Amino acid sequence: MAARKNAFYAQSGGVTAVINASAAGVIETARANKDRIGKVYAGRNGIIGALTEDLIDTGKESAAAIALLRFTPSGAFGSCRYKLKSLEANRREYERLIEVFRAHDIGYFFYNGGGDSADTCFKVSQLSESMGYPIQAIHVPKTVDNDLPVTDCCPGFGSVAKYVAVSALEASFDVRSMAKTSTKVFVLEVMGRHAGWIAAAGGLIGDHGIPVVVLFPEIPFDEKKFTDRVAALVQEHGFCTVVVSEGCHHPDGTFLAEQGSKDAFGHAQLGGAAPVVAGMVNRALKYKFHWAVADYLQRAARHIASKTDAKQAYEVGAAAVKLALEGHNAVMPTIERTSDTPYKYRIGMAKLADVANVEKFMPREFISDDGFGITEACKRYLRPLIQGEDYPKFKDGLPVFATLKNVAVARKLPAFELH
Repeated sequence: MAARKNAFYAQSGGVTAVINASAAGVIETARANKDRIGKVYAGRNGIIGALTEDLIDTGKESAAAIALLRFTPSGAFGSCRYKLKSLEANRREYERLIEVFRAHDIGYFFYNGGGDSADTCFKVSQLSESMGYPIQAIHVPKTVDNDLPVTDCCPGFGSVAKYVAVSALEASFDVRSMAKTSTKVFVLEVMGRHAGWIAAAGGLIGDHGIPVVVLFPEIPFDEKKFTDRVAALVQEHGFCTVVVSEGCHHPDGTFLAEQGSKDAFGHAQLGGAAPVVAGMVNRALKYKFHWAVADYLQRAARHIASKTDAKQAYEVGAAAVKLALEGHNAVMPTIERTSDTPYKYRIGMAKLADVANVEKFMPREFISDDGFGITEACKRYLRPLIQGEDYPKFKDGLPVFATLKNVAVARKLPAFELH
């Protein structure tokens, strides 16, 4: 039998309504395998917690607190946007990781995040070969953008899709009731830098009698074509809803919402596509409008999370531990759809070499011919992912969420400064 080792778990990138369900899946499954896994440490603020030896002892949390994570949004241990460079470019950080893992007898590394996190996890998985320390690195998929390859969907996406569809529908009913003498166009901006999966979810409201225009990153923006479409819908229905992805861009590639700054991963800092689009409508058509940016609300909305999504988030966390115990390294549990109706899936496995730094975009067959809506194929894909409600318990009118103690593990190494 393999030697008993401790595990390290960390959350990375933008958090979701269900990432903590994956954390619960990892921790509860590890606790059920105490003969193989000793302590489960969490990184405070993601991989930064490993580099600075700021570890949390999840063993100090009760079983009830860990179970409550399944209903708690955000990152219970803190997340970060910090991308490790290549081993050649920054050997210092990798050597530090090895020092921390060795000092705390860590043999399992579970990194819960999106594409950049998959890249980090893949790099860490190479440590055993290049630096002589055995570490099994398993990526736990998470991203509201739904842009990881290989897997059918990403935990976190189903809940944000449900929130966007519900919110767009509710707001559209509001606009419809006021359109005769007031607002005729409502613009909702949603996340999605390069992939329009979240915006596509807004297209589902078309089946409820709502005239809707969806603006995807995959389709270069044409202002004249767009305003003509809005005008036609308002003339026919009296109002119109527009769902615009933050990554919507002009034909030359510049984002409608680009601010000229970069985030920690080097991506263009976005924010403000909704007012830009609303301004176009106002200038061209003189319609009264309102706009909103879903922003953190869409990814934090645990109260209306998809039951399917919450279940899958837990399952990939549990599967990550099982894959590690089976001896796998540099892999990620995946969701493999086997049927649309009835919806069926199984948990599979992908090599991180096939996942890291690869983005999955909306297939063209999911976008209507005019570029402003979704097709029946897209609806068949989306509908199962937003099914079911998994409400948290409420007390005094508010949901009950977990607040962990997050007890720090005693440091054993000298301090480490991040560059």
